[in-house]
Amino acid sequence: MNYTFASATILLILITDPVGNIPIFANALKHVAPERRPKVILREILIAFTLLLTFMFVGESFLRVMNLSELSLQIGGGVILFLIALRMVFPPAATAETEIKTEPLIVPLAIPAVAGPSALATVLLLVSQQPDRRMEWIGALCVTMLVSAVVLVSAERIQRIIGDRLVVAAERLMGLVLVSVAIEMMLRGIKTFVQQVAAAT
Repeated sequence: MNYTFASATILLILITDPVGNIPIFANALKHVAPERRPKVILREILIAFTLLLTFMFVGESFLRVMNLSELSLQIGGGVILFLIALRMVFPPAATAETEIKTEPLIVPLAIPAVAGPSALATVLLLVSQQPDRRMEWIGALCVTMLVSAVVLVSAERIQRIIGDRLVVAAERLMGLVLVSVAIEMMLRGIKTFVQQVAAAT
């Protein structure tokens, strides 16, 4: 798939899902002083950004070391996106989770809430398919992290203004869009695979 700066940015925003991360961050920061929360959020966003940026630069080497093809990454990334999107559209039943009573560091906010497997697979896919446009993908990642930071720092205000129901509705709408993107990735990957097999026979 050939992405533009805009489409890559939208895809990354959908995958990192800042709106869907609002309840996760709210729960994890419950025992952190209110005046300290923005600093913690920005720190976790910066850690996630650093990890994703690192994957952008070592992505091709990683693929070679693991002996993975771009095609397998595309299909695998599509599968992961599809599963993530299904959880956004049909969230699992609430379960009793262990509360974090200390200030969270890296886990679970930076990883996997922001820089999860789907986000890592996506940046790898972008760079492996069009490495000559790496600066565009870095720009798209910067915009994505900026959007995440603004949304999450303003999370409490957003929840008060639009309410929990609209937050859930927005996440499910993003999930529906992401389902379509995931299916498109898998279909293109399968089509390319079939063409390669047909050309080899």
